[in-house]
Amino acid sequence: MISRRFSRIQTELPGPKSAAIFSAKERYVASPLTTYAPFIVKKSKGAIVEDVDGNTFLDFSGGWGCLNVGQCNTRVVAALKDQIDQYLHTDFTAVPYQPMIELSQLLCERVPGSWAKKAAFFNSGAEAVENAVKLARTYTKRKAVLVFENAFHGRTLLTMTMTHKAKPYKYGFGPFVSDVYRLPYPNLYRSAIEETDIERALLAMVDPSEVAVMVVEPIIGEGGFLVPPQWFLPAMRRLADRYGFVLAFDEIQSGIGRTGKFFAYEHFDVSPDLICVAKSLGSGLPLSGVVGKAEIMDSPVDGGIGGTYVGNPLACRAAIEVIKLFNETDLLERATHVGERIKQRFNLLKQRYDIVGDVRGLGAMMAMELVKNRETKDPAPEETTKITKEALYSGAIFPTAGLCGNVIRVLTSLVITDEQIDEGMDILAEAFEKLVG
Repeated sequence: MISRRFSRIQTELPGPKSAAIFSAKERYVASPLTTYAPFIVKKSKGAIVEDVDGNTFLDFSGGWGCLNVGQCNTRVVAALKDQIDQYLHTDFTAVPYQPMIELSQLLCERVPGSWAKKAAFFNSGAEAVENAVKLARTYTKRKAVLVFENAFHGRTLLTMTMTHKAKPYKYGFGPFVSDVYRLPYPNLYRSAIEETDIERALLAMVDPSEVAVMVVEPIIGEGGFLVPPQWFLPAMRRLADRYGFVLAFDEIQSGIGRTGKFFAYEHFDVSPDLICVAKSLGSGLPLSGVVGKAEIMDSPVDGGIGGTYVGNPLACRAAIEVIKLFNETDLLERATHVGERIKQRFNLLKQRYDIVGDVRGLGAMMAMELVKNRETKDPAPEETTKITKEALYSGAIFPTAGLCGNVIRVLTSLVITDEQIDEGMDILAEAFEKLVG
C-alpha cells in the first residue's frame, strides 16, 4: 500500500458536489471543451489540488505547464493584489504603464547575448507564434513559413496550420493557410536523420529565397517531449544564415525554467533571432510574448502589432515576480533535481515493464513513451490512457502527449517537494502494476 501524506480520495469521482457542477457544464458549456480531470477544483497550492468534495491530488500537469513557480505562489499573489488596488486596464497603446516596460527589460536581460533586444506581449502562446511570423515577414519581406513534424504551435488558423497533429486540433477546421511547409524533426527513439536530410526536404518544397521564418520547438512539447541531438539547433541556425530567413524558437512549453535553463535552447550552443514565450511566464494568467533582435521587433509599421488586452497589467505584474524568482532563487537547480528524481523512477518502470519503450527529457520536462512491442515500437495509446486514468482516480494527475497519445509527460510545478514526487511516482507505479504487471 502507498503511504499517503498529500493525496486523498474520499469519494467516488466525480464526488457529489463535482457531479452537480458537471451537470451544469453539460447544459451550458460547449461540448468540445472536454475535461481531463473528473472533478471540479476548489483550491490549489504548490503542486496540490483540492476538489470541491475534499479530495486532494498531486498535480503533475501544472495547468499544462503554466505553473513552474507553483500554484498561488505567495509573491505572485501579493503582486496581483497590489495591482488590483491600483488599476486593472488601460491598453498600453492608449495609456501606457510601467509593469510592461519593466517586464520587457527583465525578459530581454534573460536572453543570452550582447546584441540589442526588445520584447512585445500578447495573450496566448498561439498569438506569440503568430506575431513572430508577422514580425519575420515584415523584416524579410518574404512569406513562407517552415515548421516541423510533431510540432504544436496553437489553435488560430495560422498556428493550427503550423501544428502537426490533425485530430483534434485541425479536424473539421480547414481549409488551412498557404505557404507553410513541414520538415522532419529528429526523433532519437524512432528515426535517424541528418542535417542534409532536412536541407534536402526544404529545397524540395520551397525556394529558400521565399522563406521568412523557421519556427521550431527546441524540445518538442505536445508532440511527445522529443529532445533533439546536439547538432540539430545549430544546424538550423546555419540554414537560417545560409538562406537569409529568421530563426524563431517556440519556448512556450519548454521555457521559463522548465528544463533547468531559463530557455531550453541554452542547452544547445545556439542563438535564435526570436523567442516565443507564454504558459509559466504569467504563472497561470493569460500572457505571452516575443523577445528577440531589436531590428526585427521594430520592423512593423506603428500599430502593426498589438491588441486590447496584450501585456495586461495584472499578467505583467505576475510575470515580473516569476522572472525575479528565477533571478533570486535556485529554481533552475530545482528543475534539474526534480527531473532527475522523476527520471530515476521512470527508468525503474522501464526496467520492470516492457511497455515502456523510451524515457527522455531535459530537466523537469520529462516523459516516457509506451509501446506495445519494444522491437516494432508500435504505439500503445489505449494502455497509456488506462494507466494515466488509474493514476488520476488514485490521486495523481499525469498528462499525456504525442501524435498517438502514447507518451506520459510531466509538467509539474518546480516547487513540488521530493516527498510529493515520490508519492506521485508510487501512485503511477501502482497503476502500472495493476494494469500491465
